[in-house]
Amino acid sequence: MDEGAPTTVRLRDVLDRAGRVVIAEASPAEADSAEVARIVVSGAAIADLTDLLAIVDGGTGDRCRCNGWPTIMVYDTVGRLIACWTLHHQSGLRGIGDCDADLRDGPALTEWLAERGLTRSQAVQEQLAAQKAEGDQRRLRWLRAAPAGLRDAATDVCDPPGPELEAWSGRLRVAEARLAALVQHDYPDHIERIRVLMAWAGVPTREPTGGLKWYDIAVQQQLLDEDPDAILTALTTRPPSPAQLDGAAELFASLEWTAAHGKQLPQSLRSMLIGHIQAEGTGPMRFRMSHGYYAAEGSA
Repeated sequence: MDEGAPTTVRLRDVLDRAGRVVIAEASPAEADSAEVARIVVSGAAIADLTDLLAIVDGGTGDRCRCNGWPTIMVYDTVGRLIACWTLHHQSGLRGIGDCDADLRDGPALTEWLAERGLTRSQAVQEQLAAQKAEGDQRRLRWLRAAPAGLRDAATDVCDPPGPELEAWSGRLRVAEARLAALVQHDYPDHIERIRVLMAWAGVPTREPTGGLKWYDIAVQQQLLDEDPDAILTALTTRPPSPAQLDGAAELFASLEWTAAHGKQLPQSLRSMLIGHIQAEGTGPMRFRMSHGYYAAEGSA
């Protein structure tokens, strides 16, 4: 049953001949391990499983690169293995035809498995839901920190990736260009513009998940496009705010900045940064400081 497009009819044909179905909570390579949780489905329960495994006919036209789990092994009435399928991301099924197929009701199957002791899929779904919720909250915090008048344009920049990554990338480039143009228009004075961007660029330094998201990079890139001498001037002509010092710590430790300008900074700016980091810095800030970032001009 590995040729042609996957369909629910083909799936039902296999399960109609089943004597038992073994579902192991592992990939095919690990499914025979004694340590792997498994259930055996037989009798009338096979009909219930058949309904839960219903797929969108025609398939996705592609194959997921992961091994997939749980593994579903179908045996006929004399004990011969007649099919071996895998679930992918709790939403797709492989093995019915020449490509993967989306389940019609992945959550229902996940719940059914959990009720019978196979809870790993449910745990993964809960983890993914928590990660999505945190991602949504992080984007919201970034949007709330957007300078006055820029939130609508910023919303397009932080739109999360969709299944069509190439199309999303194209939309992102357009949104980034629009945001940069609005920043230039709304803040024509380059010193004021840099200070505004620097405070916004400091937002990710306080995020518990760490690292830069694509929308953080969009702001940092605008700073990297500014004249570096103007950036240093903007931070030394008036005392920077804590948020601006957060942004400066992130910018001056970035690969793009250090590759172009090194780690040396004017002594006055270095002293402000070090004092800020010692008083209020995060773990990553302190790590960078201990590894020679924010060095004084002329130091090794």
